[in-house]
Amino acid sequence: MSLSGIERLQKWLFHAVMGVFFMLFRLLSHRTSSGCVKKLPPISHPLVKVSATQLARKIRRREVSSVEVVQAYIDRIQEVNPLINAVVKERFSAALQEAAHVDKLINEEPGGEEVLEDRLPFLGVPLSVKESFGLQGMPFTTGIISRRGVVATADAPPVALMKRAGAIPLGVTNTSEGCMWAESNNHLYGITSNPYNLERIPGGSSGGEGSLLAAAGAVIGMGSDIGGSIRIPCFFNGIFGHKTTPGVVSNDNQYPPATGRHAEYLSSGPMCRYAEDLLPMLRIMAGPNAHMLSLSEKVELKKLRFFTIPDDGGSILTSPVSQELKQIQRMVVERLEADLGVTVQEVHFPELRHGFQIWDTFMGLPGKDGKPPVPFAELLGEAGRPVWPLWELLKRMMGKSEHTVAAIGLTLVEKMHVSKPSTSLIQMKEKLQKEVEELLGTDGVFLYPSHPRVAPKHHHCLFRPFDFAYTGILNILGLPITQCPLGLNEEGLPLGVQVVTGKLQDRQSLAVALYLEKSFGGWREPGSN
Repeated sequence: MSLSGIERLQKWLFHAVMGVFFMLFRLLSHRTSSGCVKKLPPISHPLVKVSATQLARKIRRREVSSVEVVQAYIDRIQEVNPLINAVVKERFSAALQEAAHVDKLINEEPGGEEVLEDRLPFLGVPLSVKESFGLQGMPFTTGIISRRGVVATADAPPVALMKRAGAIPLGVTNTSEGCMWAESNNHLYGITSNPYNLERIPGGSSGGEGSLLAAAGAVIGMGSDIGGSIRIPCFFNGIFGHKTTPGVVSNDNQYPPATGRHAEYLSSGPMCRYAEDLLPMLRIMAGPNAHMLSLSEKVELKKLRFFTIPDDGGSILTSPVSQELKQIQRMVVERLEADLGVTVQEVHFPELRHGFQIWDTFMGLPGKDGKPPVPFAELLGEAGRPVWPLWELLKRMMGKSEHTVAAIGLTLVEKMHVSKPSTSLIQMKEKLQKEVEELLGTDGVFLYPSHPRVAPKHHHCLFRPFDFAYTGILNILGLPITQCPLGLNEEGLPLGVQVVTGKLQDRQSLAVALYLEKSFGGWREPGSN
């Protein structure tokens, strides 16, 4: 599957141009002092190193009060947020009042622990929420200046379901501008940093969630994913996250809303530090659709068929997968074979080389009503006044634009789209879909890199804009995926892998996540070895 001569030339030209732009960026950027590098303070309260499932059990059994737990997380947020800028609006006073109400309810409950566990499985447990989800009374802007002052009047369904299960929201977290970029940066709230290295990005668009969870400022949270927006932040921040089979968890009352065919690719799901919290969170967030996933059905890992895909086959547009990520994926393969007695087969799909082009094509297709998706330029602008990308680019050069370079770049790319989608790319996707679904069946799982490299430095992803294709192509295929941490590299940055399974077989990748947590250690405290 080597590249043709023309493709090699195209790849060389693309990376040469990006390299020139990167050199200019380095020359024009303000150099920061390389002296004292700030780090997150170590965790001091033991309660913030306990899973949500265990916290809920302790609260029900009155071993600890909800007020104590909520206060411990408030203290941690106040400690780390000045460094990572993850929480953009808190509701600490309300959360403490709700926690006090929980403690009173537990003391007065005549039915005992079992009744509370059944009715309110996350009773008294703190929760963080991505700012793109409606959380009543909280900002609802996705970092877009024209939406400054917009406040959610109702909860998004997954938020409402988690609250109904007893969870207590602490606040909302930062996103990329309009939720369409791999770095959580906007001109309304500023830039969010990675807790493992503050000079690195936490990913996007759920980067505030990823950063806060990894920094132990939250134990559970929720994100949305249309191109990797759960998985990339979870990978960069060394936590667990699950992109659900589309159509199971409601995407209502999120911004931007799904238009065109986006609902087929957009998934909301849980993000957390401990793998045991994924399934119970998903069961709650799925609400009336939970039965579709058969989450109570036991998964026997030894009976699953495992595959590994080491890379996309050499795309013109994406970076090569780093050796450390290829090595950690090989280690997972070796561990699966040694522990489970399975054979992990290496497979390749040539169509993956065109992952970005397929994602881009399908994101632009009209919906069943014949209407195309709302242009990003309209989402960024005032009502009825879409932004003009060239004008915004000129303003940006003079430091006057209200939009990030990434957002302006996306509106420019939109302008260059051809009116008629490529028939060959549509056919390529259908072929890939058929081959992958035949491979997976109802008992297949494959490993695939989450990204070509570990978390890059701030703004560097502008010069490798298509690397998200490793996650984006799987959105177009509509597959459920669990992002799993696999320890830290020599620089102390998280490693990880995507665990992909067949549609509606979410429980299988969740079971693999539990196994990988035991085998590779799961989340590591920032600063630990």
